[in-house]
Amino acid sequence: MPVELILLEDVKDLGRIGDKVRVADGFARNYLMPRKLAAKVNPGTLRFLEARKLALQKEHEERIAVARAMADKIASTSITITAEAGEEDKLYGSVTTSQIAEALAGQGVEIDRHAVVLAEPIRQLGVYEVAIALHSEVQAKVKVWVVRA
Repeated sequence: MPVELILLEDVKDLGRIGDKVRVADGFARNYLMPRKLAAKVNPGTLRFLEARKLALQKEHEERIAVARAMADKIASTSITITAEAGEEDKLYGSVTTSQIAEALAGQGVEIDRHAVVLAEPIRQLGVYEVAIALHSEVQAKVKVWVVRA
């Protein structure tokens, strides 16, 4: 049964701050509301949002600025991951998002492994451009060198 919510944050593929959205009850109860991304629509929430809209927008812009600064730092970073490889440079296994996040942490850039966007697993030696989703509006690319151990 759909439920109507008002977004307190931008949510990718759903809407922006202040938008009214209709989503499945489970999605609202298990994801949006515990993470304080949305609240149920009622007069109190609408008053609260109007009063806080300017502050929310300012916080949002500050988070974007921090994400852009981090994106600049990530773009100037190159990481090397060593892996066992067999014939024709094929890896025994694959390079994971966790390995990429750990390598970035070694360079002084702390990110969550879920922010690493891999279209498909890295299963061969070489150089790859890997996207890092820092914010719904900010993405960075890091150069990943996968070399033989």
